Amino acid sequence: MMAQYWYNVQTHEVEKDAQSGWKSLIGPYESRAEAEQALAKVRERNELADAQEDDDEDA
Repeated sequence: MMAQYWYNVQTHEVEKDAQSGWKSLIGPYESRAEAEQALAKVRERNELADAQEDDDEDA
């Protein structure tokens, strides 16, 4: 089995093979680089969702 990488939202560190509690982790990701971009992806998805909600409210 390949290693999985997780982003820890409390320590802001990438973990190989989930070492912290699940409430602190975002993932899994296939690479360290992907995990390092976890917060940016979350922000991007939230912004898209917010924009969609605004569009729905305007309709």
